[in-house]
Amino acid sequence: MSGGFDARRFKALERSGFNRIAGRYADGAPLRAGLQQALLDMAALCPGEHVLDLAAGPGLLARDAARHVAPGGWVLASDIAEGMLAEGLRRAASEGLTELLATACDAEHLSFADHSFDVTLLGLGLFIFPEPGLALAEIRRVLKPGGRLALSVWGQRQDVPLIHCAQDCIARLLPAPKVARPSVFRFGDAPALHALLEQAGFSDIRIEPCPVTCHFDSPATYWQAFLDLAGGAAEALSRLPDETRQRLQEAVTDELTPYRNADGYTLESTVLIASGHR
Repeated sequence: MSGGFDARRFKALERSGFNRIAGRYADGAPLRAGLQQALLDMAALCPGEHVLDLAAGPGLLARDAARHVAPGGWVLASDIAEGMLAEGLRRAASEGLTELLATACDAEHLSFADHSFDVTLLGLGLFIFPEPGLALAEIRRVLKPGGRLALSVWGQRQDVPLIHCAQDCIARLLPAPKVARPSVFRFGDAPALHALLEQAGFSDIRIEPCPVTCHFDSPATYWQAFLDLAGGAAEALSRLPDETRQRLQEAVTDELTPYRNADGYTLESTVLIASGHR
């Protein structure tokens, strides 16, 4: 990122936003269940492994991963938003998961020793980092020799109506944000993602598309689902006047028209699942 981008301010907004929506983000797990399973399949976790889950949020992926590495293994969930981690630990405790640990950390400056983990997971997080190359270098540093990285990113914009429908309404009705945001679609091109991972030193790189189908009863439920995913964007939107937020929600109805069917609205999107070895 460049051109006056303020990484510190951006991260502060993301932290605040994801802390705000921690509970609702966790409640939205069924919406992303298929994607989560595809990422775990790519990671091929084994009992006894030590796993780092970056941008872990409320531990949705981390809790499932903990079940795969038991007995003898453990998962460390890490996120910049400590409220998200607290929500994840609370839910893990209620599920009897003792294999899940958590610590707040900036993915671009990991506070872990070299060669600490067998596997790193990164679900829908790489595009959020202002310096993704720096984050990947840190991931490679903390992986053991031969360790694995498995990650997911949104596909190209036209293939992700789950996100771009809301974003298009925001772009039409609001001025450019005061805090610039990296595009969530910036790694949606498989060759570009492959080149980034290769440049970071990973080998045996695999990238596969994963379809994600989401159904919503109404534009209102779609809009709320977007807000429950949006982190810093949701934080900025929450500060708008009620009238402006209402106009945005109404605009979404028109935006969703191509996806309407007899039962509501069905949006088919694409995610890329990637893996590589240290």
